[in-house]
Amino acid sequence: MASVSKVSILDYFNIVFEGENGKIESNCKACGTRIQAKRSVTSNFVTHLKRKHQAMYDDFVKRKDMKREGYPAGSLHSFTTNGGNTRYTLPIAAAGGAVGAMGSLEGGVGGSFGGGVAKFDRHDPRQVLISEAIAKMIVRDLQPVSIVENKGFRELLQLLEPRYTPERQHYIQSQLLPAYAYQAQLATRQALTSAHALSLSLDLWQGLPGATSGYLGVTCHFLTADWQMQSALLACLPLTEGSSGSRVLADFDEVCQSHGVVGRAFRVVADPFLATRTAKACCLPGFLFPSPNGQNEDGDKEGCICKNVEDRIQNDHSDNVKAGEWDDSWEQGLGACRVDCFTRSLEQCVRMGICSCPQFSSTLAKAACFYNYITSAVPPEKLSQVFDRPGNAPPTVRDWAAQLKVLRRMLDSVDFLEDLSSPEELALGGSERTLLRELTDILEPFTEAWDMVHGDRESDIHTERHVSISLALPCVLGLRKHLSETSMPNCPSLVVGLTQALESWLAPILEDPLYITATTLDPQFKLTWSSNPDWHRQVLIEELHKQSTVYRPTEANTEQNPQSQTPPTPSPSPVSTLSRPCKLFSFIKQRPTMQAKSLEQELAIYLREEPTEEEALHYWQRKAIDFPLLSQVAKRAFTIPACGTVVESIFNTARYSLQPRRGHIVPKNLETLIYLKANYRLLWT
Repeated sequence: MASVSKVSILDYFNIVFEGENGKIESNCKACGTRIQAKRSVTSNFVTHLKRKHQAMYDDFVKRKDMKREGYPAGSLHSFTTNGGNTRYTLPIAAAGGAVGAMGSLEGGVGGSFGGGVAKFDRHDPRQVLISEAIAKMIVRDLQPVSIVENKGFRELLQLLEPRYTPERQHYIQSQLLPAYAYQAQLATRQALTSAHALSLSLDLWQGLPGATSGYLGVTCHFLTADWQMQSALLACLPLTEGSSGSRVLADFDEVCQSHGVVGRAFRVVADPFLATRTAKACCLPGFLFPSPNGQNEDGDKEGCICKNVEDRIQNDHSDNVKAGEWDDSWEQGLGACRVDCFTRSLEQCVRMGICSCPQFSSTLAKAACFYNYITSAVPPEKLSQVFDRPGNAPPTVRDWAAQLKVLRRMLDSVDFLEDLSSPEELALGGSERTLLRELTDILEPFTEAWDMVHGDRESDIHTERHVSISLALPCVLGLRKHLSETSMPNCPSLVVGLTQALESWLAPILEDPLYITATTLDPQFKLTWSSNPDWHRQVLIEELHKQSTVYRPTEANTEQNPQSQTPPTPSPSPVSTLSRPCKLFSFIKQRPTMQAKSLEQELAIYLREEPTEEEALHYWQRKAIDFPLLSQVAKRAFTIPACGTVVESIFNTARYSLQPRRGHIVPKNLETLIYLKANYRLLWT
């Protein structure tokens, strides 16, 4: 039987550099693309061939299969499937004597040769792609790496692909996942070098019990050359017990240095409660659903649904007192660049308003008991007529906005649900329904603002959705108007509490030049929201001049310090190479020279145009030539997000899916999983 020489994926690449720990850099022989990886993890090379050079990839697979099975090229027969893909098969006589047996080299289960199955070697493309798929599953679902050692998981792999050799936990944890993280870092740094504008977000998350004291997430929101907004998690760092504000700031500065964004960030968005490190998602007091592990969102056992709200208010107050140790170093470190996260301020406004009316706690607790009863007693097909997701409350209903939606649907169909379940001792009385209806009505605009800015982040965290702060100011104006026109006969203190909270947490936005600028530069608003356009126009002009003055010297010094400065604007389109004959075209009038407009002139022309529903970034990409000065300010303003980052949603997901229970151990490399999950689109889409 003819022998086949050793086949390697590196045969299709030219190695140009080989460093320590097996790191290599190679150029594709077909297109010259530079690929970086380790010799032990060659998925980069395989993926490049499969995506860019299908013919070379098919040739590689064919050569590997010939090598593995030991058959010469002449013994392979090929046929084309309906999808146009070539499939190689072995002659029937070669399949170990079994009648009708056929071996597949395409990567299916395949036939059994001589009573055994030849296993893939470490660098086989099918072995690499299956290992990559397992890693993607671990990352996407935040599964512990130890899942690859489970007997049932290995039996499933054996059934699906007998030739696959399962990777050990140590290899995936110490080599495969770090290699993917290294690739994500390279891709992020490359993207940031050409970013035209960027802002940063800071997230601090309290760690899982027994794991660590917390994690620091640094996310970058940047605008590409074609006006596409993107976000990337720069780092997810574990915090040790007793970490101070200065220590966190030092870690933050180190991340910025390593990614070359020092001095380039327009604003740093941070949680207004960042210093406490214990701020939790706001929930309706008493309206708690048991989680799958038998705990509510505060870690309490089931049966504590009617926990007194005053205790929770007291705990929140003590947390804020402890934060005083952080305030000085934190404010000095971030300074004027800091912007409070709008959704967290909105959440705190709702929290303070509800806490001003403790009488809601017992009524909401009874409503929660009623909900938990009907979801266990009523058939799912009946519940689907009322709720979108019947059954036990998923993590998506563990914030106040989602809980209000559940409560509103339940109130709309309460008679129908009571007829189905007949919970006489849990039935809601008339006064209780009226009180809950007033609560949902007065908080409905707050829910609309939350959904508009925050969206359903947990439905798919990989969906690109960037909402800028241009929506914040109109939302505050709408909420203020709603509260001034609303009355609650049964609980007037709620209106008073919400109004006071709004004036304390959200009203300062109405006079902030940054928010005024961002909202006015949003083509759907401009100055239509203003009750005093002349004053707001003057504030806007001063802010535009200030930003232009700050950033023009930066652009001039880009060549001297390219890592810490804003990249220059792209060069203009090239002029036609066809020269105009002077005599032949002498009858054509010379085009008048365009005089540069001032900021005031650009702003006046911009405001004279009618508002449009066109997406803001698309509008400014189209109008960058007409308004070159305004567009530069718009680039920076729209990089500031109004809502939390993707990593915040991942933190919340990890809290429920990885909380220790029944021997469930928190992954040691949780920060790597979070980093890869947040940058999933950067690697695998």
